Amino acid sequence: MKITLILTILALAGGELARADEVTRWEIDPAHSSIEFTVRHMMVSKAKGSFGKFSGSATGDPKQPENASVEVSIDASSINSQNPDRDKHLRSADFFDVEKHPQIRFKSKKITEPAGGILQILGDLTMHGITREVVLDVERFAPATRDGTARFQVVAKAKVNRKHFDIVWNQMLDGGGVAVSEDVNVLLSIELVRK
Repeated sequence: MKITLILTILALAGGELARADEVTRWEIDPAHSSIEFTVRHMMVSKAKGSFGKFSGSATGDPKQPENASVEVSIDASSINSQNPDRDKHLRSADFFDVEKHPQIRFKSKKITEPAGGILQILGDLTMHGITREVVLDVERFAPATRDGTARFQVVAKAKVNRKHFDIVWNQMLDGGGVAVSEDVNVLLSIELVRK
C-alpha cells in the first residue's frame, strides 16, 4: 500500500515537472501579419514596400519574454513596392540578388526590457549573404484571442543600414545627393498563434 502511494505521488510529481518543462511555441499567422519598409527616395519622398511571404516563431512564456527566442524567415523574392520595374531591380544583383540569396533571416540573441520601453530584441539579421546584429524596438506586446485561439500581437521597428549588408547600389542626382538612402526603416506587425 505504501509503495503504491509513493509510486503514485512520484508519477504525479513527474507529470507536473514535465508540464513545467514544456516550452510554449508561437507561430506567425501570415494572414494577420505584415513586414513593411520605407526608404528615402530622391532625397525627398519615401518609397514604401513589403514582403508577401514570410514565416517564423517565438518560443517561451510571454510572462518572461527575456527568456524567449525568436526566428523569422522572409522570402526575398516576395518584395513588393507597388512598382513592377522597381521590384525587378530590387530582386536583381544590384540589391537583394534573390537568385543567390533567396532568404532573409532573423534570429534573436537577447531580449531585454529597457527603461521607458516595452522590449528590445537583439539578434542576427542575415541578408544578401551577410550577417549583422540589429535591434528590434518593440512598441506593442499584448495578448489577443481570435477564434478561441490564444494569440499575441507584436509590433516592432528597426533601422537597417543596407550598406552593412553590401547592398550599395546608388545613383548620383544632378542637384546633389543620391537616389536611395542607406537607411531602411522596417516595421513588423506580427500576430503569433499558440501551438
